Amino acid sequence: MTKECKKEVIRGLKRRTLPIKKGRGTFAPVEFGLLKKEALQEAQRCLGLRECESCEICGLLCPELCIVRDEKTGEILIDLDYCKGCGICAFVCPKGAIKMVLEEGI
Repeated sequence: MTKECKKEVIRGLKRRTLPIKKGRGTFAPVEFGLLKKEALQEAQRCLGLRECESCEICGLLCPELCIVRDEKTGEILIDLDYCKGCGICAFVCPKGAIKMVLEEGI
């Protein structure tokens, strides 16, 4: 007794393929990258965390040298008495952890 073979179409993720002309003549690995939807999801996942990771880029580029690391706790501290409000630190922060806001009462 033999079992009959059935062909079934399985619907899955849309596969990305390389055109035949581009695939010929090379043995280099093919990397397709991300689809637009996947790229947006990855960007939201990576950039969604807005916490300082103590990379110290802000302190390196601060012209007034008012951003330092606390040696005991490891936190990044900003001396607001010396800060001129140039905004370089907020611009270069890869996580967006530094925000420039107007002081109240001025």
